Amino acid sequence: MYKKILVAYNGTPESQVALRECLRLSLPATTTVHLLAVVSPPPYLLVGEFAAAAVLSVEEGLASEREKMAMELEAGAAMLSVAGLSVTPHLEVGEPVSVIDELANELKVELVIVGHSRHKPLALRWWRGSTDTLLVEKLRCSLLVAFESPG
Repeated sequence: MYKKILVAYNGTPESQVALRECLRLSLPATTTVHLLAVVSPPPYLLVGEFAAAAVLSVEEGLASEREKMAMELEAGAAMLSVAGLSVTPHLEVGEPVSVIDELANELKVELVIVGHSRHKPLALRWWRGSTDTLLVEKLRCSLLVAFESPG
């Protein structure tokens, strides 16, 4: 049985499916669930190309997004705690795939759970890369990709 699990959660319907899938595993109370919310900065910040005048509005936007994600993280952690699980919340800023991979390695988790939407256009998934596909290549642990069950 898994002792350390990382669940990617940001309040979206897909991440709610990942949270429910974690609950469906009927984990023992000795399992630690690390619940991760990632705030993604604008792409130009990731490559360092931004105008100095825009820094203030970007910082305000990141602060607002951090606050929103902190609330989502708290709600998700409460759901897992009510189920009797030991939950450690993590709020990080960065590119989600990299953050998930780095935290999974740092914590030595055995399973990562992410949600996936089949409703995104195939062209968008192909062009940007599907998060779960990229994680399969990077992670050194098991990956559970949760889908919403058909009606």
